[in-house]
Amino acid sequence: MLLLSGLCLCVSGTLASDEIVSQRISGSDFAATREALIETIESAGMVVSAQIPFNKMLERTASTLSDGAPSPFIQAEIVQFCSSVLAWQLLAEAPEHIVLCPLSVTVFVRRSEPEIVVLAYRSPGDATPGRRQAEKLLRRLVDRSSELARLR
Repeated sequence: MLLLSGLCLCVSGTLASDEIVSQRISGSDFAATREALIETIESAGMVVSAQIPFNKMLERTASTLSDGAPSPFIQAEIVQFCSSVLAWQLLAEAPEHIVLCPLSVTVFVRRSEPEIVVLAYRSPGDATPGRRQAEKLLRRLVDRSSELARLR
């Protein structure tokens, strides 16, 4: 039954990538990296739709949900944004691609490595031309943000 379910998912084309892509940045800090990411997104003609303070939620809920263990992060934020051109391309391929919008990149610093800032995103995969374009866009944004963050 499990094999049949997996086969159905592959045949229908709805199997999404679960690959996490990350880039470690030394020589910068959280604030400079977050600002570099936002600047890079905006300079590419997109609008940041949300900045989610994820670590604040972890800190707020740690005492009741993690047996009092602190968040593994010093800082962590999710930055969401969308390209309307890419959104239309993805939706023309399959209305279910709406789940890929908005795109997001996470910026975080681990407690175990306070000198390293990480930019990470969930790959949309390469099953369609639109997904490949989304992957290229995310990769370009992370690479450019990393360069800018190191200059600050």
